[in-house]
Amino acid sequence: MQIRPTVAVLSPLLSLWRRQFHQYPELGFREHLTHNYVVERLQQWGWQTERVAKTGVVAVLAGSDPRVLAFRADMDALAMHELNPVPYRSQHPGVMHACGHDGHTAILLGLAKLLAESPPVGTVKLFFQPAEEGPGGALPMIEAGVLENPSPQAIVGLHLWNNLPLGTVGVKSGPMMATSDHFKVTITGRGGHGAMPHQTVDAVVVAAQVVVALQTIVSRNVNPLESAVVTVGQIHAGSAFNVIAPSAVLEGTVRCFTPELATQLPQRLEQVIAGVCQALGASYDLVYSRHYPTVLNHKLVTALVERCATEAQLQVVSEQTMGGEDMAFFLERVPGCYFFLGSANSAEGLDKPHHHPCFDFDEQALTLGVELFARCAEDFFAVPSC
Repeated sequence: MQIRPTVAVLSPLLSLWRRQFHQYPELGFREHLTHNYVVERLQQWGWQTERVAKTGVVAVLAGSDPRVLAFRADMDALAMHELNPVPYRSQHPGVMHACGHDGHTAILLGLAKLLAESPPVGTVKLFFQPAEEGPGGALPMIEAGVLENPSPQAIVGLHLWNNLPLGTVGVKSGPMMATSDHFKVTITGRGGHGAMPHQTVDAVVVAAQVVVALQTIVSRNVNPLESAVVTVGQIHAGSAFNVIAPSAVLEGTVRCFTPELATQLPQRLEQVIAGVCQALGASYDLVYSRHYPTVLNHKLVTALVERCATEAQLQVVSEQTMGGEDMAFFLERVPGCYFFLGSANSAEGLDKPHHHPCFDFDEQALTLGVELFARCAEDFFAVPSC
């Protein structure tokens, strides 16, 4: 790994900032402390800042070159209790940075300081985004006009990734992360005594059949060479052991990479639910919500990231996941690249999965993140503007 001295000197600050964010995590659209902390430093360094989407920040450092490059980081934490025995453990009960967003914010802040000290020829825009974990902050930022005045020609973002070891960059052109949809189905039967099932329509039995039948969508309706996921994550039914439940509620998620499947899967989902309910004498109500579209990386910007990672002597691997990300909304409008930066160090026990109550990562990844972002900015503006 090749870290230049101007970036290496930021390492203590990056850890300090990251631990500040980690110790005082905030949920989506409530990142007030984080917002103020970020803005205070940006303004000290000469960045022009604006508050958008409740707690989001857009910052601009203008250059003489008309080209504009944007970088994005998410700031929100998760509603879960931290179990890490570390000095910078969360001081907000029931809220934890268990996905690395504290690191993303610190990395983008490090880039801001670096560029303020050595400005690029072109204009750089920074998006500190709220609410990625939900309900989604990217679209509100876009609707607030962050992609205008000036409009970026490209955008880059990263996610610290404990599925890859430190010193690795996971990236690929095209579909990188999947759509993220949510469904909720309420099945209505006819309740009654547990000893008299013939007088009822058992919603629990219907729900069980629906869960099993939904598994055939991917296994029998999706081309084996394509990827899709239909997962039922919650089932709620019944109030007593000897009462046949009159209703049941199922909730789950649907993931895929292509627009065609994004249209076909919800249609097939309802067909399966309707068929099972009709066969067993129940009725249903389905609410299907589309959350995040596919994270689609642009070929040229992906090549830029891969080139910069190789120059920094990082290992570049192809990585793709069925996880979702609202960075997708930015990439629908601006050519860009979202990549994974390996942050796991198993020798130090820093390899717990994301959303784990003991999630933590190797803070050397923070310096690597700044190095990569800085190289992307230098490379992007290296060719003289026409």
